[in-house]
Amino acid sequence: MMRIAVLVSHGGSVLQAVIDAIEAGNLPAQIVLAISNNSRAPALKRAIAHGIATIHLSSHTHPQGNDLDIEMRRVLKASNPDWILLAGYMKRLGPQTLEEFRDRIINTHPALLPRHGGKGFYGRRVHQAVLDAGDSESGATVHLVDNEYDSGPILSQVRVPVKASDSVESLELRVQEAERNLITTTLTNLAVNGVGTCLAV
Repeated sequence: MMRIAVLVSHGGSVLQAVIDAIEAGNLPAQIVLAISNNSRAPALKRAIAHGIATIHLSSHTHPQGNDLDIEMRRVLKASNPDWILLAGYMKRLGPQTLEEFRDRIINTHPALLPRHGGKGFYGRRVHQAVLDAGDSESGATVHLVDNEYDSGPILSQVRVPVKASDSVESLELRVQEAERNLITTTLTNLAVNGVGTCLAV
């Protein structure tokens, strides 16, 4: 059974989608740890409600130098995950953590990368950029994490049409729903078939 550690910052809707897929028997996995840089994140409450171990790690708990990176690496190694999922995690991982788990960290992004990705493109800023560009479609992407923002190899994508009547809020809702379905499908594929079958071409 695949072991997943999840990093979250806020509400945890993607985390909840993964939990639901596991509990429904659709995803052969277990979430071994949920880490947040926000001690008040609702995502942590979601995890606790389902018996998942949680921890708060941030610049508040480790304000000096690379202490946070060192502790993140240590805690993740101790949980022995097969995969680390960044599910709305709003902090950049440190070099030691990235190196330790190279090609085992995946992220979801609410757009069709490489469009509307990179530093500063997160949350509603992404959907506003899609509307400002006049794009006819948006979507969501699951990709491997490397040293740059939103630049790792793409594992999977789903497309979401942009409607003429769309606001940032309405587009966001449809993309989020597609994103939740995409991550659970991708994780299931990883659990059953491995990363080689997921890499997009």
